[in-house]
Parts: sequence; structure tokens; C-alpha cells
Amino acid sequence: MHAGQLEYVGFWARVGATLIDSLLIVAITLPLLFVIYGGGYFLSEALIKGPADFLISFVLPTIAIIAFCHLKQATPGKMLIGAKIVDAKTGSTPTTRKLVIRYFAYIISFIPLGLGYFWIAFDSRKQAWHDKLAGTVVVRSKDRSPQKVELD
Repeated sequence: MHAGQLEYVGFWARVGATLIDSLLIVAITLPLLFVIYGGGYFLSEALIKGPADFLISFVLPTIAIIAFCHLKQATPGKMLIGAKIVDAKTGSTPTTRKLVIRYFAYIISFIPLGLGYFWIAFDSRKQAWHDKLAGTVVVRSKDRSPQKVELD
């Protein structure tokens, strides 16, 4: 798609995509953790309950998110809103290196009271801090209207 047919994806659309992704991750990880640790998992105050918890809660979501972004240029939430993550300079698929940087830079966006995420609302290219650090932008088609149906 030509750059003139794209727009940067704003704050609220990205919030919606993130909520969808978060719900999917919870829907997958919590049942697994319950099967492995039982109901006591939810009562424990320990941050990490064991090696399976670390793998299911941290490693698998990290791998899944980076893999989705590498293979589809989007997470499931971004796919639902028609958004893609692209290289900010070329508009092409970001390198795996950029996607890994982007993922771990989420922490930097979050730490100062989420300011790095709120930055999307004020930035001319709708970039969060993790986008700026990784050299990515989130875009989608300007024309998101339903396709017209023409019958013979």
C-alpha cells in the first residue's frame, strides 16, 4: 500500500488493540497456570511462583508478541483494528532486532506513569517512546470503509 493511503494509528485505537491482546494473553496463560499450580496460584503473594510460571507468564507472551509482529507485522489486537507495525524510515517490515528492542522498550514507555504511551496522543507520527527507540510506526489504511458488494 502506498504511503499516501496510510495514516498513523492514534492513542485510543492502540489502547483498544492492547486491551484485546491483554485479554488474549490472560485467556491463554491463566488456565495453564491454574492447571499447573491450582487455585493456590492466585493466593500466593510471590511475584513468580516457579519456573512454569516464569515461562508461561513472561517468556511465552514475549515470544508470541515478537513472533506475531515479525510474521504479521501486528499483534492480534492490531490486526483487528487493521493496524501494522512498520519501519519508520522505509515503511517495510521491521527487522527482528527492531521488534525485540520495541518489545523491551515497552518498559521504558511504562515506567514514568505510562507517559511513554500517552506520548502517542501528542506526537505528530503517533509514536510511543518504544516506537521511537525501535524506529517503528503503527499505521493503517485511511479507507477502512466496508467493501462495496456488486452482484451480477
